[in-house]
Amino acid sequence: MTRTRMVLALAVAVAADGLQLLLGVFGWAGADQAIDLVAMGLTSWAIGFHWLLLPTFVMELFPLVEDLPTWTACVLAVIALRRRHQSRVPPPVPPRPTIDV
Repeated sequence: MTRTRMVLALAVAVAADGLQLLLGVFGWAGADQAIDLVAMGLTSWAIGFHWLLLPTFVMELFPLVEDLPTWTACVLAVIALRRRHQSRVPPPVPPRPTIDV
């Protein structure tokens, strides 16, 4: 996961949360759901699919919860989890040289 992809995913999440906040509680017919679909698709493309994206998508369907910055929080959590996992994985062991007899 490159720094560019992390920044891109975070920008998508902030933009999605900002647009939904601007639309307010009323929203436009289907606009909130369209924003959520685009946010999930672009985020999955940028940092890869993670299971945390699914509950975030479902939570966005509920009124008042959609006003919370759930996409931003989810992307930050996924990035933190992936970075922590990458730091734990030991580097691959190089193969031992073989001696032909």
